[in-house]
Amino acid sequence: MRFSFSLTLLFFLTITSAFAQRDTYGIIMPNSNSTRANCQRCLQLFAQKPKEVQFSVEKDDNNMLWFNISDKRWFEQMFQKSGDGIALDIVSKKRYDCNDTPPGTNQIRGLLQKPVYAEVLRRGLKPYGDGFRVRVGVLPDELKGETLEYNILFLNNKHLCMYYTVYNLEAYNWQLLDMGVYLDTITFKKQEQTGDTLISKSYKTLNFKIPFEKNKSEYLAEDIRPVYDSLRLTDFDIKAIEIQAYSSVEGNLERNIELQEQRAASIVKALQTFQEPTIETKVTSAENWVEFLKDIQNTPYASYKELSKAEVKQKLAGPDGDKLEPILKNHRKALISLSLEKKSSYKTMSSETLITEFNAALQNDEVIKAQEIQNLLLGRVRDKLLDPDSLKDMQIPRQEKYSDFLNSNAAARCLVDQAYLVIAYNELKKLEDLDPDNRKIKYNLAALKFVIWKFDVQPVDPAAFLTQIRKLRSYDIDESLIGRMLTNYYIIQSEKYARARNYGQKDAAVRQVLALMKSVPLRDEDYLSIAQYLTYYSDMAQATALIENRVNRIDVDEDLLFYYLNLTIIDEELTQTSDYRSIMLNAFNRNKSRYCRLFNASNNGGVTFQLLEDDYLRDSYCENCEGLE
Repeated sequence: MRFSFSLTLLFFLTITSAFAQRDTYGIIMPNSNSTRANCQRCLQLFAQKPKEVQFSVEKDDNNMLWFNISDKRWFEQMFQKSGDGIALDIVSKKRYDCNDTPPGTNQIRGLLQKPVYAEVLRRGLKPYGDGFRVRVGVLPDELKGETLEYNILFLNNKHLCMYYTVYNLEAYNWQLLDMGVYLDTITFKKQEQTGDTLISKSYKTLNFKIPFEKNKSEYLAEDIRPVYDSLRLTDFDIKAIEIQAYSSVEGNLERNIELQEQRAASIVKALQTFQEPTIETKVTSAENWVEFLKDIQNTPYASYKELSKAEVKQKLAGPDGDKLEPILKNHRKALISLSLEKKSSYKTMSSETLITEFNAALQNDEVIKAQEIQNLLLGRVRDKLLDPDSLKDMQIPRQEKYSDFLNSNAAARCLVDQAYLVIAYNELKKLEDLDPDNRKIKYNLAALKFVIWKFDVQPVDPAAFLTQIRKLRSYDIDESLIGRMLTNYYIIQSEKYARARNYGQKDAAVRQVLALMKSVPLRDEDYLSIAQYLTYYSDMAQATALIENRVNRIDVDEDLLFYYLNLTIIDEELTQTSDYRSIMLNAFNRNKSRYCRLFNASNNGGVTFQLLEDDYLRDSYCENCEGLE
C-alpha cells in the first residue's frame, strides 16, 4: 500500500486553558510558567520541522486508530522521554448541528482518549507505505457510526504543548504547465497563443458577453446576428458552447435560475439557426452576488454586505430595489465561450476516404489541400474518432520538404496516447536528422523529453537538457514558451531534490519557479498547477499569495476558486471579511454541492467540519448547505 501524506496538512491551533470538566488522564493543562518550562523542546522541534515532515491519524477497518508520520528521525526526536506522548481528541460532527446552540470554545472538543507515551510509541512504530505508523488507540463504542475527526495533542513531560486539527487541503500531485506541441495546422492546447506560435488555424475558442434585459427571456436570430457577424463566424462552425448565465440578486432564487436557463437556451437556439451541425451545450446559472457585493461597496447600501442573502432580498423587494436598478442591470448577463472549428468541404468524408485524398494530394503537390485534410484527421484522432495507428496509412515521403507533415503526425499520436511517447520521441529524433534546423521539431523534442524525465521513462541529463531548452531561442521560438519550459524544468528538478531529501536544493528550485512566473503569461489553469505544486511541498503561504488576486472575478476558473477556498478557509481573520464572503458566495453559486463538501470530515473529501467552530462559517453553512448532505 502506498502511504501518501500529500493530502493531509497540519496547522497549529493556539492553546487555551478552557477545558471541559472531564477526565484528562493526568495531562497537565497549559499555564504560562509550566508550559514554557516543559514545552521548550517540543516547540523548538515544531519550529524547525521541515515542511515535508507530515503526519495524520486514520482509523482502519477494525476500528484501530493509527498515528502516521513521514519521517522517523523527527518522530524519535519528539518522543524521547517517558512523559513525551500523544493523545487523541475524537470530535463528532453532531457538535455542529444547525438546530442546536452553537458550540462553546472549549479546547477539547470531543472525547479525549488516554495518552500513549514514548516507550510504547517508539516500540510500536513500524514502516507503512512511504512512511511509518504506530497504533494510538481504539475507537470507543459510543462513537461508532458517527462522522468523526481526530485532533492530536502533543505532550512533553505530560504537559499539553501542541493541539492540532487535521485539515485536508487537497495537495494534489502537481502538473506540468501546458507547453503544447508544434503541429502544422492544429493545436491540442486549451487556448491558443498569440503570434505565429501554436496558433490553431482550424480550432479556436472565442469568449464574449451578452447582457440580459430585465424580464426578457427570448433571444431571436436577429438579436444574435450582430454578435455572430462581429465574431466573423462565417468560416467556422460552432462545435460547442458553454454559457455561464447570471441574474441580478433581487427576486426569488428559483425564478431567477429558471429565467437564466431560459435565456441561455434561447441564445443557443438563435446561434443554432446559423448552422446545421448540432452545437454541444453546457449551461450553468447563478445569481450574481459577486458583482453585487463589489458594486455596492462605496454606496449608501454598503451595509448590505453584512446581511444574509434573505435579508438582502427583502430589502430589494422594497423601494431600494428601484434605486439600485442602475447597478443591478449590469449583473444580468451571459458569459459565453464558443469552441469553433473551420468549415471544410471534406468534413463529411470517411476517415479512410480522407487518407486516400491526402495521399493523392501529396502526390500531386497540392500542399494546402493536404494540410486541410491532415488537420481533419488529426482532429478525429484528438476526439478519439480515429485510431492513432491509422495515421501510418498516410503516405508521407521522408523528405525534408514534408517534415512538417511527419512532425505533426508523430507529435499528435503522442498527445492522444502517451503509450506512443517513446515511439514518437524516436521518430522526431530521426526527423531532426532529416531537417536539423526545423524549429517545430526542436521544440517538440524538448516538450516530449519533459514527460520522459518526469516519469523516469529514460535517463535524462539535467544539465544537458537545460542547455537544450535555452538553445531554442536561436530557433526563434517564442520567449513565453521557453519560459514555460524553464518553469517546468525547475518544477521537475524540485521533485527530484525532494525525493533525495535534499530540501535546500529543492527550495532553491522552487524559488526559480516563482521568479520565472513573473515573466511567463499564465492562465487560470496554470496558476492552479503552480498552486498545487507549492502546496504539495507544504508552502501554503506562497500558494495563497499566488492566486488571491485572481479569485474575485465572476468568471474565475471553478477549480482555481475552490482551491483558494481550500487553502484559506481555515484563516479565521480572513473569513470574517466582506470580500471573502463574496468569494464564498461565488463558489456556492458556481457549484453548490462542491461548496458544501468543504465542511465534510477531513477524511471524507472536506477540509474539516470543525470549520463550524467559526460562527461566521457556521452561519454560511447553515444558510446554504443544511439538508444538502
